[in-house]
Formats: sequence, structure tokens, C-alpha cells
Amino acid sequence: MSDDRNDRKAHIQQQRENPEPEEGSNPMPRFVILLTAALLVFGIVYIARTTLDNPPTWGDGRSVAELQGSPPAAAGATVDGAAVFSARCAACHQATGAGLQGVFPPLAGSEWVVGKPETLVAMVLHGINGPLTVKGNSYSGAMPAFKGQLQDAELAAVLSHVRSTWANKADAITADTVAKVRKDTDARAQPYKGDADLKSME
Repeated sequence: MSDDRNDRKAHIQQQRENPEPEEGSNPMPRFVILLTAALLVFGIVYIARTTLDNPPTWGDGRSVAELQGSPPAAAGATVDGAAVFSARCAACHQATGAGLQGVFPPLAGSEWVVGKPETLVAMVLHGINGPLTVKGNSYSGAMPAFKGQLQDAELAAVLSHVRSTWANKADAITADTVAKVRKDTDARAQPYKGDADLKSME
């Protein structure tokens, strides 16, 4: 008798329980399918109609030629140092040579720019990765090495450009000077550690 009572009680409890959850079989709403298809078509059309010759005013003002950089200079050809600067240096040091305070040091009035030519060449050839003092302010950003990107004539042209622009008044640097420094420092594999390495080269 008590077993029947227990069975009845268990049955009542089972009736109060919710059914076991099951995975629904409802299809994806039609508007979601249409929206996904519309976005896919839009993406394909957008990519197909996009060009790489958008006006420079849409970006930072540099032309496609400047972004691509200047081609290697032919032997004996005159290199435009200003063009090399625009393509390789202006993004960090700015077209005015003023740099960005606390980030990229200025070239205008820089003691390194108008100082010993060999030191400046070495800095650009091998780059800098460490605190560097310029005009009394310390900068800790990294400068890439250009020894594998620019030929001697190009380096000479761009360095001569910055040494004679923005009121800088220093002698031009020749390709022969660049070639000599490149040879003398060829064994160097790491960037200079800012003031720690460069002060001894002044």
C-alpha cells in the first residue's frame, strides 16, 4: 500500500517537471539570410570597385610615388635628396624637419645633423635603438637602419639635403664618404644605442 502511495507521489512530481530541452528545428529567419547575402554582395562590389589611386588628400597627403619610394639611383645619376627625404624620412621627422615632440627628434637645428658627417652617416646606415639627446631633449624612439634600403648616392643626397635645409648650414656629404663609413662599420649588426654609443663617435 505504501508503495502505491510512493508511486503516486513520484508521478505527481514528474508531472510538475518541464520537458527535457531539445534542439529546436526552426529555420534561420528569412531576413537574416537576406541581410547576410546583401552584405556579401556589397563587399564583393566594394572590393571590385576600389582603386589604389585615390587622391592623396584622402590620406596624409603623400602621393603613390612617395609611398613607393625612389628607385635605386643609376651610376652617375643625380639623386634628388628632397625626394628621398619625402619618401623615407618625412613620415617621422615631418616635412618641416621639426619631428614630433617626445617621439621623433627634430632635424632642424639638430647637433647630430650639422655635426660630424661620419657620425650622421653611421646613424642612418645602422639605425638607433636607445635614448638620444637632441637639442637638450631626450628621445627614446627607434630609427630603422637604411644600409640595405638606400645606395651610397641616395644616402649622400638625403643627408646633404637635411644638412642644408630649415636653416641648417653644414657641408654636403659625398657618396665616397658614405661608402667609406659603410665599409668601416660593415661588421656592425645592431643599431646604435643612442647617446651611449654615439657620444664616443663625435
